[in-house]
Amino acid sequence: MLSDIEIAQAAEIKPIVDVADVLGIPDQALEPYGRTKAKVDLSWLHDQPIKQDAKLILVTAISPTPAGEGKTTTTVGLGDALRGIGKHAMICLREPSLGPVFGMKGGAAGGGYAQVVPMEDINLHFTGDLHAIGVANNLLAALVDNHIHHGNALGIDVRRVSWKRVLDMNDRALRDITVALGGVGNGYPREDGFDIVVASEIMAIFCLARDLDDLKERIGKIVVAYTRDKQPICASDLKAEGALTAILKDALAPNLVQTLEGTPAFVHGGPFANIAHGCNSVIATRGGLRLADYVVTEAGFGADLGAEKFIDIKCRTAGIHPSAAVLVATIRALKFHGGVKTADLNQENVDALRAGLSNLERHVTNIRDHYGVSPVVSINRFSSDTQAEIDALMAHCETLGVPVALASHWADGGAGAQDLAHKVVEICETDSGSGASAHESFVYPDSASLLEKVEMIATKIYGASEVTASTKVRNRLRELTAEGHGHLPVCIAKTQYSFSTDPQLLGAPSNHAMDIREVRLSVGAGFIVVVCGDIMTMPGLPKIPASENIDVVEGQITGLF
Repeated sequence: MLSDIEIAQAAEIKPIVDVADVLGIPDQALEPYGRTKAKVDLSWLHDQPIKQDAKLILVTAISPTPAGEGKTTTTVGLGDALRGIGKHAMICLREPSLGPVFGMKGGAAGGGYAQVVPMEDINLHFTGDLHAIGVANNLLAALVDNHIHHGNALGIDVRRVSWKRVLDMNDRALRDITVALGGVGNGYPREDGFDIVVASEIMAIFCLARDLDDLKERIGKIVVAYTRDKQPICASDLKAEGALTAILKDALAPNLVQTLEGTPAFVHGGPFANIAHGCNSVIATRGGLRLADYVVTEAGFGADLGAEKFIDIKCRTAGIHPSAAVLVATIRALKFHGGVKTADLNQENVDALRAGLSNLERHVTNIRDHYGVSPVVSINRFSSDTQAEIDALMAHCETLGVPVALASHWADGGAGAQDLAHKVVEICETDSGSGASAHESFVYPDSASLLEKVEMIATKIYGASEVTASTKVRNRLRELTAEGHGHLPVCIAKTQYSFSTDPQLLGAPSNHAMDIREVRLSVGAGFIVVVCGDIMTMPGLPKIPASENIDVVEGQITGLF
């Protein structure tokens, strides 16, 4: 059996100009990066009207497990399948971060015969977007320390500098550091730290901005520090927004690549979903709705973390909504939620499967009742799945009144997801909504207080009985409201592995307390980050990192997945 990278390396990749031609993109609007990838000119793209009957399909998943669910693989397979049944379709994905590539998760280009290519380029440096975001973030950090060093005319309290440096790598040693040691010439010593690039507010801004002007305005609003009397200092106070926009100008254009079957794909932007909003760029998604009739996109992690933010943050910002949602699951993952150990997942266990279906059921309820979107359950098939397990799963989906499709796109490419494609099209054609109109079904209204918004997400989506918060956190929420930020949506940062804040509570835990540990203002991005439980904005590498398997043999990269 060929590995993912071997399949990708054996593929005959079309010239990117031919892929662009499928979407009607002229040569003059392409900025090629070699033969197989390119950026699409923003001015040309914005001149194209959004198709009023374009359909946006959101791919999400059950709560993640070590067994894997295959959300990106399903996104790719569904895009190929839609084209296979005669639909004018494309996909929109996030860009991988190098930290997970060399750490635990591996790449993010799909798998098997449902991949975007060139796989090595996408998973490694690609077109340099994440590098540009990191440089922009760190220029702003340097400007803060430089201002303090040269007299501190703005009166920044060095104890209240909130802007961190970033690195696109998992490096736990940089979480908490001290900067400016070594004497007066090196600046004013203070405590600092690093986040991973995909946790930067610059990344969130990059993915929510509609154009360059919007990008610059949002960057100017970033709060980087406070004065001794707690007045905010913004990037615009440092006159930083122009230079940061210049760094990001070329990166803001979406990247065009293709699947193994030649389906066009925008791969652009990549905030994490457990610590940020977890969606590809608004520019790419809206661009897809300008160029194709069906646009398949994904939200990070499960339908609680990723899809909730897709609806409540991205759809609010972009004025879009999905016409259908695909909920990806595997029988192996459902058995894991039913209590089966990872080593035993290939053994038939119908009772454990039935126990784990509570996780799928809550996600279906959330998508249908709280996000206002019609779902389809997609079962990513494994050879170990037994007929008894499949029958039990299909019967349960029938009782839920939700369509379900067995999909084998990992092994069979688009042909293995055509049943799923037909079910998605059926929903889209019977749904009066379109991907171009504003979404009107949110978990909470803009008018709710910040604490009320968290409580609505916690009780409706996560099954919590209450939200707890220290006096310090409650005071901070009141301060943010007094500063004029109470209308902003909230971005829940928590573990992706459970509906609760405890990653060990699998299935569908209820009546738990969700504690707010910390609150962070991301006014440039346009949301408030609410940190619940233990969550790291700078991950560490596992005991055996994926990098140990990656090599270059006779000029070919090996071990990347």
